[in-house]
Amino acid sequence: MKRVLGLLFLFCVAAVSAQDFKIGVTANIHKSSIVNIHDVSKPAWGGGFGVFGEIPLVNNDIFDSAWLYLVPQIEYSMQGENAEPYANQPKQQFPNHYIGVPIYIKYFFHPNGWKGPLFVMAGPRAEFLISHDRKGPEVYPQFVDQEQKINSVGFGLSVGAGLKLSDKLEAFVRFDRGFSKIYPDYTHKSTTYNRLLGVGINYYIKSE
Repeated sequence: MKRVLGLLFLFCVAAVSAQDFKIGVTANIHKSSIVNIHDVSKPAWGGGFGVFGEIPLVNNDIFDSAWLYLVPQIEYSMQGENAEPYANQPKQQFPNHYIGVPIYIKYFFHPNGWKGPLFVMAGPRAEFLISHDRKGPEVYPQFVDQEQKINSVGFGLSVGAGLKLSDKLEAFVRFDRGFSKIYPDYTHKSTTYNRLLGVGINYYIKSE
C-alpha cells in the first residue's frame, strides 16, 4: 500500500507541476481471466474506475491543439476469472481486486496538422493486489496447494484506442496483458498472468 500511495503522490506532483494539463475520471467494464491456470476457464465480468492526468508533450500554443500526451492513471480494478468444472459441479470463482497504475503515451491522429478525434494509447501498467478470494467447490484438488500463494505486485502492458466525443467525454476500448506470474507455485502449465479486455469512458473535470 505504501507503494500505491507513493505513486499517487507522484501522479499529483506531475499534474500540478505541468503548465497545461487536464484531470479526469475514468470508468470501464471488462472481462478478465488468469491465463494458464485452469483446464476449463471462463472470463469474469468486472469493472474499474479511477482518476487520470493528461499532460501535453508537444507545443500547445492553440487551445487543445496538442496531439501527444503523457497520461498517468490510478484505478481500482475488479479482476479474476471463473473456472467451469466438469459434470454438474458448481463453478469456481477467483475474484482478485487490484490497484492499477497504467502510464500511457496517448497519440491523436492529426491529418493536415489538425488534431482529430481518433486516438491510440499504450504504456506499462503496474498492479497491486488488495484482495483475493476463492469461491466454490474444490474440483481441482491437485492444484489447491499451488493456488494458496499469490503475488501481490505485478506488471504488464496496456493498449487501447478511442474516440473523442466532446470536449469533456471520450470512449475507448482497452486490452491489458500481464507479464508477471500470478501464482508463483503453479507448475501445471506455463506462466500464469492476468489479462483483460474492456470498454470505457473518460470524463474531463479540468481542461487546459
